[in-house]
Amino acid sequence: MSKALVIAEKPSVAQDIVRALTPVAGKFDKHDEYFENDRYVVTSAVGHLVEIKAPEEYDVKRGKWSFAHLPVIPPHFELSPIDKSKGRLNAIVKLIRRKDVTEIINACDAGREGELIFRLIVQYATPAKGGLDKTIKRLWLQSMTPEAIREGFERLRTDEQMQPLAEAARCRSEADWLVGINGTRAMTAFNSRDGGFFLTTVGRVQTPTLSIVVEREEKIRKFVARDYWEVKATFAAAAGVYEGKWFDPKWKKPADGDAEQRADRLWDAKTAEAIAAAVRGRDASVTEEAKPSTQLSPLLYDLTSLQREANSRFGFSAKTTLALAQALYEKHKVLTYPRTDSRALPEDYLGVARKTLEMLAGDEGARAYAPFAAKALRDGYVKPNKRIFDNAKVSDHFAIIPTLQAPKNLSEPEQKLYDMVVKRFLAVFFPAAEYLVTTRVTTVAHAGRDYHFQTNGKVLVQPGWLAVYGKEAQEDDATLVPVRPGETVHNEDVTVHALKTRPPARYTEATLLSAMEGAGKLVEDDELREAMQEKGLGTPATRAAIIEGLITEKYLVREGRELVPTAKAFQLMTLLRGLGVEDLTKPELTGNWEYQLAQMERGRLSRQAFMNEIARMTERIVQKAKEYDRDTIPGDYATLETPCPKCGGVVKENYRRFTCTGRSGQDEGCGFSISKIPGGRSFELHEVEQFLRDRRIGPLEGFRSKAGWPFTAELKLVWDDEIDNYKLEFDFGEDAKKEAEEGEVDFSAQEPLGHCPKCKGRVYEHGTSYVCEHSVGAHPTCDFKSGKIILQQPIAREQMTKLLKEGRTDLLENFVSNKTRRKFKAFLAWDAKEGKVGFEFEPRAAKKVPAKKAPARKAAAG
Repeated sequence: MSKALVIAEKPSVAQDIVRALTPVAGKFDKHDEYFENDRYVVTSAVGHLVEIKAPEEYDVKRGKWSFAHLPVIPPHFELSPIDKSKGRLNAIVKLIRRKDVTEIINACDAGREGELIFRLIVQYATPAKGGLDKTIKRLWLQSMTPEAIREGFERLRTDEQMQPLAEAARCRSEADWLVGINGTRAMTAFNSRDGGFFLTTVGRVQTPTLSIVVEREEKIRKFVARDYWEVKATFAAAAGVYEGKWFDPKWKKPADGDAEQRADRLWDAKTAEAIAAAVRGRDASVTEEAKPSTQLSPLLYDLTSLQREANSRFGFSAKTTLALAQALYEKHKVLTYPRTDSRALPEDYLGVARKTLEMLAGDEGARAYAPFAAKALRDGYVKPNKRIFDNAKVSDHFAIIPTLQAPKNLSEPEQKLYDMVVKRFLAVFFPAAEYLVTTRVTTVAHAGRDYHFQTNGKVLVQPGWLAVYGKEAQEDDATLVPVRPGETVHNEDVTVHALKTRPPARYTEATLLSAMEGAGKLVEDDELREAMQEKGLGTPATRAAIIEGLITEKYLVREGRELVPTAKAFQLMTLLRGLGVEDLTKPELTGNWEYQLAQMERGRLSRQAFMNEIARMTERIVQKAKEYDRDTIPGDYATLETPCPKCGGVVKENYRRFTCTGRSGQDEGCGFSISKIPGGRSFELHEVEQFLRDRRIGPLEGFRSKAGWPFTAELKLVWDDEIDNYKLEFDFGEDAKKEAEEGEVDFSAQEPLGHCPKCKGRVYEHGTSYVCEHSVGAHPTCDFKSGKIILQQPIAREQMTKLLKEGRTDLLENFVSNKTRRKFKAFLAWDAKEGKVGFEFEPRAAKKVPAKKAPARKAAAG
């Protein structure tokens, strides 16, 4: 008997399909990787199982990236399994090739990416000879209720209907590969011409995202603060006192768009003081207008809005929020699928919403939510509402909401995120909050002129949805002292406040996620802007990874909650602008692709035409990089404050180097010059200033060998008699080692970090290590030593101090394995048995059957 194989995108969807089909198709038997009955075999991927790659003959390994091998535009793309999902892939391939399977139903998510996941799996499973003689159909779902799933199986789409979407999906994937691979290799080859390996990654989404942050930082650096003044006055009425701020009622927004101009700002001190003098101690009349105002609850969360708010409220990174939401979905099963860009629910989810509220109202662990869930049900708040239930606003997935599963044993961060989603889910059903908003204008008349002061008040009349959030949502409400109609008030005090304008704020992850989501607003072309309106830069599922990738590649660093671009980021923007390939820095590139892919989905553009254009763009990027002279790349370059170490002249930056330009800053200088990117690592301006001043810096991490492997070292500036000038050299601690071996080392200028765990001597910094005072000199009696940077993880003084005092450091998260090149986290701990510092790993999660606690695993840390 022939059967249909149903391939879902995720195991949870496969289970939903089985539950929905059982009443109409019969009971399913459960196997390790699939479910089966007489009519269907149901299985699932776990997202992407394969990835595209170039054929072997086009694959150039890192370290051999040169213009000789570029551009890489293969005639076709091959597929390779993703390592962590090989088992699942092999199981699905076996099911696809079963002789009794005559029909394959694509039940992956309803969208371009779901189509791609399915098509690549089928392509991988298709034999090279003979092809795949099976019918392909498409299940297109926007709702996961049993009724919607059964209806979807009655209206399966044909393979021919899905071909335009499939071609658009492949084109997006292959175009990203071509631009990313060729752009990265071309810019890396350009920056590595002087030797070494300066990895310079670019991509259709990551580079415009980086450009947004760099452009903001450029505005901050160029910002010049302006002085302005505000006048505030305190007025006494019969019922009490209140404060007002001077403003100009005739003020209009300037035509030049100067955002610093405001109705309540004065631009010279004399005018401000004159206003203060005119109103001081005088009577004033009052007019006020009170208007009712309503505020609807925010919409349900999609992933991006959840990441933004979690970053603002708790400081969670986008990556952390995604991981927590994924755990709440997969492990605890208390939230719906989190990787969504929809903020609405399907129209047939009214019943699901009621059941979810019933769970919240009855769950003992949800006492904080229970009264509000019960009220929403009792008062009939759950009803058809296009803000909440709208099929037109549901894409591949619907909004994130609680499931019918009550939470158990959540960690503190998981609980915080779950609370956010539950409160938002409850609030969206409640009525709007009602306010009375009062605008009061107090006018002082003196010497034929009127001086106006504004006071605003906002009183919460009906909390509505704000009741779900308790008192915290009402703390900012200000109640105005009442003034009787016609009452005259008296000025009791007036002050002039001298202030300065502020530069634009740096991006945080929350604001950068908003900028990525709304990147279409930055696009001038109407058609491209419309194409980007729904997508923005990246997808909700990839934005966190894009930001983390920019941090990993040292384009951005976190300073508190702010994201700050590095010298490497500025250098990339300078290079792309200078080469005339600014397309890579602008969201218009994504807008253009989205527009063309939408045309392809409608059958108005061929796959071949789109890919030909991508190939031409790729060739142009590579050709520009090949042709350009590095020394003439234009840019906004810095002049250093630290003088030339050889002649005392002015040192200026160009694209590649920091070079002496003589005492006037305009001539050829003395010949002193150092690379901006020694060992493939960009100097930050503050670092090169310190380096020229102290002739030494480090140890620094992030250098790369010619083969592309990372290493850590100090840099030193040494005099070379042969060239009659200073030159830059790497110092791997050999000088300190030689000094330590040949004689006594003077530690008198240092504070010790603590006592040596071996001999109780004092531990100090020395070169690239922390050492015992008895381990140096001509006759050492101790051998305690530990590196300042271990496997690319800097070990701060305070962490070494903690290790010496308590036996181990805090959990450190950025060690990088020499074998796998992957990051791992561990404690550094003193191993008394081995007599050295080693790694201590977090204990693994406890298994169901209690076992004796295993000793912490340890390994040498060097």
